Formats: sequence, structure tokens, C-alpha cells
Amino acid sequence: MFNLEKFVEDCKTAVEQDPGHRGVAEVVKRAMGDPSAVTKAVGEPETSGITPIYSSTKLTIVNVIWKPSMTIQPHNHEMWAVIGIYGGREDNIYWRRIKDDPQGHIEAAGAQALCTGDVAPLGKDIIHSVTNPITKLTGAIHVYGGDFFEAERSEWDPENLTERPYDMAAVKALFSD
Repeated sequence: MFNLEKFVEDCKTAVEQDPGHRGVAEVVKRAMGDPSAVTKAVGEPETSGITPIYSSTKLTIVNVIWKPSMTIQPHNHEMWAVIGIYGGREDNIYWRRIKDDPQGHIEAAGAQALCTGDVAPLGKDIIHSVTNPITKLTGAIHVYGGDFFEAERSEWDPENLTERPYDMAAVKALFSD
């Protein structure tokens, strides 16, 4: 049975043993082996939001609930991340910087659909956009290798794909009903 407090402690221990994402990815994979137990522990998604579970300078764990058909523009984290889906689906488009582009333009470089039970590690240099392509809420546990809420990072204008500073307040507003 999934225990949220033990999950947090296991993630903290994994980061203490290795500051990379590999240990945390194993912890998240074990948890997503029983997504219904994770849902029971964090609660059935009822409304979209970004709910912190744990936060420190070395590790942030959040419960992310995506609205139906919601999309977040391309962005980076400037830290590794591990994403585990406990209900629904999250589609990621991965982007790369266009070499020597003075405005920081990006181009699509790949994609990945994550379904219930799936886990995806993201390196610290990954740029991605996220869509919930289904007509119901999607629930995911996101674990970050740093302070997700305070890190300086970038986002890209969704129309012309130019780089700009990440606006956490605007992103949080997208999750509001």
C-alpha cells in the first residue's frame, strides 16, 4: 500500500544518496506500480491545481492535477524531474534550442505520451510542453531535484517560440478554475 509520508522519505533518502534523478525515478516507479493506491493516498482529483507535498532546496514533490484539454507552453526546469501518472494522461512535446539563434528559438525534437502508471525522468536541460489531451482530470506526482517554486528558468512564447523568463504566477493561474 502506498504511504505518502514514506514516499517523501524515500525520495529524500534517494537524493541524499545520489543527487541525480535515478534513485528518485526508482521510488516513483515503485509508487506508480499501484496507481490506485497513490490516488487513494492523495485523493481522487476533483479540481486542477499544483499542490506542494514537500519542498526544500534539494527536492520538491508536487501533486499536479491537469484540467481537461489543458496545455502548458514550452518551458524548462533547470533541474531534473521525474513524472509519474496516477490517473489520466499527460502528453509531452520535447524541444531543443536552435543552435546560435539570438532569440533563443526552439524546435520540436520528440514527444511522449504518459498514461496511468507511466513514469518519465527528465534531465535538467530538458525543454518540454505538456498537454492533458483527454476530457477528464489527469493526476500526476512530479518530483524535482531542487526548489521548483523558486528556480529561475525560461518559458517560450507558444506562438513564435521565443525565450522569455518563466512566469510562475501565470502558470498557477492556468490551473485555477
